[in-house]
Amino acid sequence: MPSRTATDKASGRSARADKARAAAHGDPRDEIVDHLPALRAFALSLTRESSSADDLVQDTIVKAWTNIEKFQAGTNLRAWLFTILRNTFYSARRKTKREVSDTDGIHAARQATRPEHDGRLAMNDFRAAFEHLPDEQREALILVGATGFSYEEAAKMTGVAVGTVKSRANRGRKRLAELLHMDEGEELDMTDSATLAAMSNNVPVTR
Repeated sequence: MPSRTATDKASGRSARADKARAAAHGDPRDEIVDHLPALRAFALSLTRESSSADDLVQDTIVKAWTNIEKFQAGTNLRAWLFTILRNTFYSARRKTKREVSDTDGIHAARQATRPEHDGRLAMNDFRAAFEHLPDEQREALILVGATGFSYEEAAKMTGVAVGTVKSRANRGRKRLAELLHMDEGEELDMTDSATLAAMSNNVPVTR
């Protein structure tokens, strides 16, 4: 059995190693602001209401900031933030035991800056169709489509099997294609920053 001294030394080496890794990757708090547009898009897809989405993002940032020591340096900061946001949303919903309101989702979409002419019409159609999807399909499309997480990352964040995430995303894409009256075989691109920007009042997003 190791002596207490040996154990203390091992713990000290582990702590120093953790600090060294954190220093090598910089302070993750400095990077949080880069993820705000994506966080707001995800929050808006869950709450469907602009002010509630802003509150959810603010709560997420506060929790992340105060628990930053729990983040493992070198891992995916955005995935960690998304997990906090999602857990915060569903925890609050369980406490209130009522459905999340959908009072100004469409209004928020209309307030966003749009491209001209055909682009504006297409974006309006997309937002309206997206709002009609079930919660789990919207979430899957935001995570593995517009935000670009892998199916494995999305499964870990949502606490379901990889196959379930794939199924939700595929059903969501199929339903969107139906709502948008797309021709059979026509591709629905949900992997670019423009799509995510549409879910976040058109703020450009990079990953």
